[in-house]
Amino acid sequence: MKEDIKYKINKGINRPIEFRGLKAQYIYILAIGLAVLLLAFVSAYIAGVPVYLCLPVVLLDGLGLFMVVYRLSHRYGAHGLAKALAFRQVPNAIICHSRAVFENGSCNEKVKKDDHNISIGRTAAGSSTAAK
Repeated sequence: MKEDIKYKINKGINRPIEFRGLKAQYIYILAIGLAVLLLAFVSAYIAGVPVYLCLPVVLLDGLGLFMVVYRLSHRYGAHGLAKALAFRQVPNAIICHSRAVFENGSCNEKVKKDDHNISIGRTAAGSSTAAK
């Protein structure tokens, strides 16, 4: 008898998608990587590269893709990769060469130039105002 193969994709409500150990966006990263490998193989085959050269290269690249994606999935989890990439953008220090920011008590000039036209400056009475 032939057994039906069924894959369970969702683990529950408000939990990220998980498929065979891959979590959330890593499923999409793997699918896109496999599609790129397929296109690379097809284009190399059409270009006349011998199959015995194309196939091992694509298989090794596919193995590397699987290893990297599974490693990222297990290391960072569902949303950890985005957090790690965002953390790289955080500066180590903020250097200010001017005292103008501290003399007024707030960053009025920078906020006034913002697209939202919101000012958080202080009035004579010391209360905050919002101008449109």
